[in-house]
Amino acid sequence: MGRKKKTVVREILPDAKYNSVVVSKFVARMMLQGKKSIAVRIVHDAFDVIRQKADKEPLEVFLKALDNVKPLVEVKSRRVGGATYQVPIEIREARREALGMRWIINAARSRAGHEMSERLSAELLDAFNNTGTAFKKKEDTHKMAEANKAFAHYRW
Repeated sequence: MGRKKKTVVREILPDAKYNSVVVSKFVARMMLQGKKSIAVRIVHDAFDVIRQKADKEPLEVFLKALDNVKPLVEVKSRRVGGATYQVPIEIREARREALGMRWIINAARSRAGHEMSERLSAELLDAFNNTGTAFKKKEDTHKMAEANKAFAHYRW
């Protein structure tokens, strides 16, 4: 039995323009140094670029891209008898979403381009089409877990 209190999951208000909690979480992760208005503008501009390029609803593209990037399993290091094993474990939904968003944002930031909104829209479209850096990161994570599934019995 843990000594700490259970963490309280705070209610997150939905995004004003798209009325989506997932978008508001994404904006919060995009934010640097508390500049939320800039993060909101970047995300909304990226969605406008997606609407022009893909001729699809940007929220649908965003949610599908996020689903394509979310990992199912990851590896964690476990030390057993002096040896360290990479043990594959399943990920709970909140962490899957957090990792997917983080990978998309990092891939967009490391991408070559002019404005962040253009880079973000390009990365979201790539993730929507099962390509791009963020999707590759998911595939690499799954390959690592698959390669180490012999150590799955060390899970606890």
